[in-house]
Amino acid sequence: MPDSKDIKCIIVDDESIAREIIATHLTKIPNIEIVGNCSNAIDAFKLLREQQVDLVFLDINMPEISGISFAKSINKNVKVIFTTAYRDYAVEGFELKAVDYLLKPISFERLLKAINTYFEIHVDSNQSVKEDLEINDFMFVRADRRMLKIDFEAIIYIESYSDYIKIHLSNETIVTRETISAIEAKLPKQRFLRIHRSYIISLKHISSFTNEEITINNTALTISRSYKKQVLKILESY
Repeated sequence: MPDSKDIKCIIVDDESIAREIIATHLTKIPNIEIVGNCSNAIDAFKLLREQQVDLVFLDINMPEISGISFAKSINKNVKVIFTTAYRDYAVEGFELKAVDYLLKPISFERLLKAINTYFEIHVDSNQSVKEDLEINDFMFVRADRRMLKIDFEAIIYIESYSDYIKIHLSNETIVTRETISAIEAKLPKQRFLRIHRSYIISLKHISSFTNEEITINNTALTISRSYKKQVLKILESY
């Protein structure tokens, strides 16, 4: 069992973007050290022989050797958090006593919860990372065939637009093909508020509000009926 030193992790996924996202999330969490990442299970086996590893972030659908087969073959002292785009393997994943099972796209908050589960089970509880600490102040989104870094501070509001979303920043608008719910999961709840199926706003940039709409940087956005009670309760608490 790991002691008070850093938890040594490797990331195993055949998609480079997926490895980058997980690595970016992990760099924001104290007591976590990434000692390697691999695009396939064969390279991961080699890395496990060369490095002390406590925890593996493991994709399930990989060429040649699947994540499930890899997890069955490694030392039981090495713990696994499965990462996948498919729900179908959840039962088998948990039968292997995985720490957690994360569905892609993986938000920082969801990964942080998985890390806390690992700490609670396998490490002294005083090392667990508090979810209410605002560790991250940015996120990555795909746009123009790149993963763009977006500072939360710069976001004015987010708008769903057909199959895309528009992220309105203080100096530009970013368009990305992602669902508004997936983006919502990446945002710190204490700084952003969903007011409509099509809108998420930055609390910091609110100019005024009524029971029907919120004005943000001279733009009036409708509060939908389904969100109204919760939205007004939050706004009136400030």
